[in-house]
Amino acid sequence: MMDVLFQPITINQLEIKNRIYLPAMHLGMAADYQVTDQLTAFYAERAKGGAGMICVGYATVDELSGNTQNIGAHEDSFIPGLSRLAEAIKGNGARSAVQLNHAGRYNFSFFLNGKQPVAPSPVASRMTRETPREMTLDEIQATVEAFAAAAGRVKAAGFDSIEVLSGTGYLISEFLSPLTNQRSDRYGGSLENRMRFGLEIMAAIRRVVGDEYPLIVRMNGNDFMPGGNGSAELREYAKALAAGPVDALCINVGWHEARVPQIVAAVPRGVFAYLARGIRELVDVPVIASHRINDPATAREMIADGMCDMVAMGRSLIADPYLPEKAKSGREADIVHCIACAQGCFDHLFQLKHVECMCNPRAGHENELVAEKAVQPKNIMVVGGGAAGMSAALAAHSRGHRVTIHERSSRLGGQLYLAAAPPGREEFACLARDLARQVTLAKIPVVLNCEADAALIEEKAPEGVILATGAAPLAPPIPGSDQPHVVQAWDVLADRALTGRRVAIIGGGAVGVETALFLAEKGTLSGEGLKFLLVNRAEDPETLFQMATRGTKEVILVEMLDKVGKDIGKSTRWGMMQDLSRIGVTTVTQTTVVAITADGLEVEKDGKRETIAADSVVIAAGSGSNNPLQPVVEEKNIAFQVVGDAGRVGLAFDAVHQGYKAGMTI
Repeated sequence: MMDVLFQPITINQLEIKNRIYLPAMHLGMAADYQVTDQLTAFYAERAKGGAGMICVGYATVDELSGNTQNIGAHEDSFIPGLSRLAEAIKGNGARSAVQLNHAGRYNFSFFLNGKQPVAPSPVASRMTRETPREMTLDEIQATVEAFAAAAGRVKAAGFDSIEVLSGTGYLISEFLSPLTNQRSDRYGGSLENRMRFGLEIMAAIRRVVGDEYPLIVRMNGNDFMPGGNGSAELREYAKALAAGPVDALCINVGWHEARVPQIVAAVPRGVFAYLARGIRELVDVPVIASHRINDPATAREMIADGMCDMVAMGRSLIADPYLPEKAKSGREADIVHCIACAQGCFDHLFQLKHVECMCNPRAGHENELVAEKAVQPKNIMVVGGGAAGMSAALAAHSRGHRVTIHERSSRLGGQLYLAAAPPGREEFACLARDLARQVTLAKIPVVLNCEADAALIEEKAPEGVILATGAAPLAPPIPGSDQPHVVQAWDVLADRALTGRRVAIIGGGAVGVETALFLAEKGTLSGEGLKFLLVNRAEDPETLFQMATRGTKEVILVEMLDKVGKDIGKSTRWGMMQDLSRIGVTTVTQTTVVAITADGLEVEKDGKRETIAADSVVIAAGSGSNNPLQPVVEEKNIAFQVVGDAGRVGLAFDAVHQGYKAGMTI
């Protein structure tokens, strides 16, 4: 029986070889609106990997619609670059599309040389903290025509299809939503009027590109915005689009301002498929499901169960461009999965950097990080089998070096398994397993339960050493920290330590927050248990909510700084702070622990001494580099590099990338 994931599908008259759609993602790789070699190489790699259709963008329609890091489609001068990009995709076996969009109130005046962003109504944006200018009727019509003209340029450049972004809180969805559309003319008020702007854009595009050119709309299934568009109104909008000029619908979820997590690891795989299903049941055009579809099994099940016709796999193909080809050839076990950490993608965009990937250090560097075989292959000893060590070993092996990994524990993965312990972070263990699988596929020898020392280095006589020995938890000199009820956060996360009912955690950085969530979840209702009690109507929904969010422990988090979680990435932090509050963790900031007593903590806040009762105290005061072998290799005059936390404590992203670059430079 043919795999449903690899059955062809037709949109309008365009046949696509499989059901895998790479959706448009802002990559920050364009320069002054122009397509760059970096951007072209990125998408060419994904086309080679077997995706059925690749949508790039978003692309701008006028000077107020985006910024210079977006792909430009608002002038004819951008057509040659677009043509090169279309050829790079099509020439490597995939169908191609460009997403057109106007940011509306989500644009920043900073990017517009001080000009005020525009919107249907002057409703301030919580994301930009700016108030847009209300568009006039003439500006609305000019924008409609700008979308159509941009679509004409995309077609002229040789792309197979157009996609229009009509969701996520950008301009078209701002017109659709009563939250941001407070107009009293024919574009405001009733749902019919609020849909008008989007429908006029689609009709104008159809007039320009013709009847046989595929037109796709990416829209929300639910905005998740109080006072905005829920699923009922958006289904009506989907019906209107499908009844008119639109050939397929790609179902997105949420606005950037929404408080429902959409992209992080805590979001279950494929959970938003129900929104695609709700629309698919009402329309006669192909429906594409989106968000957190990071493995072929989830994608296959969604299509087979009738939830959607195609799957949008974006960050999944950043992490592993060859996911489609591996799935098609029976090598799904070899896939490197996106773990939704957001460290290299969304967090980088907030910093105005181009997209990279923790799981794939070549992402965004396809045209520069090419493994050239070493002229003189060497014997390389990698000490440490965590993220940095495995990444370094894989890179060095790719260049032809003879590599061996020595790991002191019984498995590869290191601190990735600690990162995977808190609720909603289990995907980090997936990366540990995926990297270990790549090591196995490369046939790199691994010696486990091996504490590397001077004698071992003397015995092995390596020509080069990569020190990836990681970090060790810090133990601040707090009086009373040697008592039996005091434990380290790493031991808690690894289930090597028991804690009582009342737990005080010293340190509100990432590890402290993760430990607090880990402990506060103890005794809560599991997802499986929640479903059982819900479908059998054993308890009312509010009781079930309490059982799912209130555990058996009282957890208090004590931090010296003015806020907790300062070292957590922006994409993830707000959701974790929301979880701390919802699950009942008490946070105390600008507070110094003076001593640990038999009954808890003695602290100082605002010059006053206080006590915090606790049965157990957890030290989460950070970690320090663990690099005992550097003096040894220096003394033996062996070439070496220090990577990951062994050199400087950082993120898992840093460890992977440092390791990879070290291996590539030997």
